[in-house]
Amino acid sequence: MPAGAYHSFLGRLKTRADYLRVRGGASWRTGSLVLQARARTETGDANGGPPRFGFTATRRIGTAVARNRARRRLKESIRRVAESHARPGYDYVVIARQGALTRSFANMQKDLQDAFCGVHKKQEARN
Repeated sequence: MPAGAYHSFLGRLKTRADYLRVRGGASWRTGSLVLQARARTETGDANGGPPRFGFTATRRIGTAVARNRARRRLKESIRRVAESHARPGYDYVVIARQGALTRSFANMQKDLQDAFCGVHKKQEARN
């Protein structure tokens, strides 16, 4: 796969409005990330489609180099975990926490799996 290419299963959130729309959904915090999720059908987009992801890291993480490294690690974790845990028709925002720089890659993937389970349980409890 070329550098920077997304897996064909995954989509991207591209606009600020997309990120803000997800903010109103369920969220789950772990040591390395915060995962926010919202079904697109809740927001009026009835066609579903593949899950879409957006990534962010605030300046609290550190320098631009550190923020970019945290995002790259999270993107690779998503690429490996999302196909089995992300649901079609959902938008997700992954926010890096300080642990995204220091946790082992295996622990980050475990955090991500826990976060997917947590946000989907919260989402189902709302409905």
